[in-house]
Amino acid sequence: MEAQNRSCLHSLLDHASRGAITAPMTDLSHIRNLAIVAHIDHGKSTLADRLISQTGGLSDREMKAQVLDSMDIERERGITIKAQTVRLTYKAKNGETYIFNLIDTPGHVDFAYEVNRSLAACEGSLLVVDASQGVEAQTLANVYQAIENDHEIVPVLNKVDLPAAEPERIQQQIEDVIGIDASEALLVSAKTGLGIDDVLEAIVERLPPPEGKPEDPLKALLVDSWYDSYLGVIVLVRIIDGALEKGMKVRMLGTDAVHIVDRVGVFTPKLEEVDMLGAGEIGFLTASIKDVGDTRVGDTVVEDKKGQDIAPLAGFRPAQPVVFCGLFPVDAADFEEFRAAVGKLRLNDASFSYEMETSAALGFGFRCGFLGLLHLEIIQERLEREFNLDLIATAPSVVYQLTLNNGDEIELHNPVDMPDVVKISEIREPWIRATILSPDEYLGPILKLCQERRGVQVELTYAGTRAMVIYDLPLNEVVFDFYDRLKSISKGYASFDYQLTDYLAANLVKMQILVNAEPVDALSMMVHRSQAETRGRVMCERLKDLIPRHLFKIPIQAAIGGKVIARETIAALRKDVTAKCYGGDISRKRKLLDKQKAGKKRMRQFGQVEIPQEAFIAALRMGED
Repeated sequence: MEAQNRSCLHSLLDHASRGAITAPMTDLSHIRNLAIVAHIDHGKSTLADRLISQTGGLSDREMKAQVLDSMDIERERGITIKAQTVRLTYKAKNGETYIFNLIDTPGHVDFAYEVNRSLAACEGSLLVVDASQGVEAQTLANVYQAIENDHEIVPVLNKVDLPAAEPERIQQQIEDVIGIDASEALLVSAKTGLGIDDVLEAIVERLPPPEGKPEDPLKALLVDSWYDSYLGVIVLVRIIDGALEKGMKVRMLGTDAVHIVDRVGVFTPKLEEVDMLGAGEIGFLTASIKDVGDTRVGDTVVEDKKGQDIAPLAGFRPAQPVVFCGLFPVDAADFEEFRAAVGKLRLNDASFSYEMETSAALGFGFRCGFLGLLHLEIIQERLEREFNLDLIATAPSVVYQLTLNNGDEIELHNPVDMPDVVKISEIREPWIRATILSPDEYLGPILKLCQERRGVQVELTYAGTRAMVIYDLPLNEVVFDFYDRLKSISKGYASFDYQLTDYLAANLVKMQILVNAEPVDALSMMVHRSQAETRGRVMCERLKDLIPRHLFKIPIQAAIGGKVIARETIAALRKDVTAKCYGGDISRKRKLLDKQKAGKKRMRQFGQVEIPQEAFIAALRMGED
């Protein structure tokens, strides 16, 4: 959204110079706040495009595909990463004019926190289901989040123009699997525009208006915030009670920060300044906020008045990071720039967490927490693109809970920091409950994959020809390549969703990788003892192929404590030292070869082995062979 806002900055400044748009406070019964939720690639962003186009939010000249996916990385990958908000004006068939505050949400499990936040700001949801693919794992996860937020749900069957579309079967599947009435599901094609008018009318008739007290003091929910280099921090708010006006002095209850509002506005999807935002509305404010720590997502914004006591809103459930890795700048001189970049990105992505970390090999950096590997990849790419940084990432890991012999409980974020095994009485690892939906023909390989990853089957049910299997799995078996393997064995048809359930005791050991007798911290990992030898052997074989040959022999070993459990050797790269000898006595050549031999021995003793960065993640992708 940051890129979109920057591109619209001139438009906003033009409005500011001419004066804000003056509009009377909208009647609550004429406002609809809604989110679009669906599985990945079921057509959320395309439906949002059609709704914007149909209501005149943008002209035909300004329209482009996936207009709300404003980041380059979103457009390149074809996925939504950040939830985007747009305000639309619609004249209904009853002659009344309505305001729609529409939020387009991500579909991938790694961005579920964005969905959770967006749903808290709305009263209703459009549940988009592909009329050929049907209900998928993330469809279930998102609709259950909507139900938890007491949303009125309108099912929308998209892509009905495709030859493979089976609307009647999918309607029945929605009722069987989700348990909501789909008899009045809307049949649309977001690509061609078929049925879009029906969607707009259904929003008016079937979704409830917001509740609020316009006459009460200001109370607003801080839904999102991001940093703009021209305007400072831009804050997205949902007004619960009262009204927000330009010039008002506001307080953030969580951080106790006080600011004077410079601008109040809405996204249409261009930035447009307005005089005020009333109860039930969603819009933004700027207040020359320089400190990114002042605006916490989920905070309550109130007017700063003496003697006023307003209880804070419930906010959002804090995001629970499940994958951790170290991020370090390649050039140590870039650390301060990196620190500022991480702070600004944290403001834009509340599910990303970080803390300071130092490494003997890599210098100063941050230990960062993510909601999954895709989240990790996106954050690293955004830091490199948006802030022009060159970063190194260490191997990802999950958090373990340790009980020491003296009764102390500690959390282990990095296997390198593990205490001596004689001091530990118990190690507990995180487990997840995974929901996998797949066509019946791929069920056998999927069950085998889950069993290989120490999974415990909980439930297996069918909805037509699709199987829904629920497994309990250890998170460290899932975090690296489980999703890739699942997509591979199901030819892309299986969908996967998970939630963290519990920490359970396990027979885990720390496996170290030694290259030329030196431990490589970034490749240290926690593994189950029963799988340690297999993992160690695979890791050594992988590294043998990934580490370039040097002028000396390099042993690669996997070890648990002092015991080596696997070994491979990279042969030396031989330099032809006798190339300059043209004939003569054999002793001349022998002398040069002996000198080379002695030199190689010394190099092996003191030589530094260079391991390329791509070798780290590549070595951790188990089970692809």
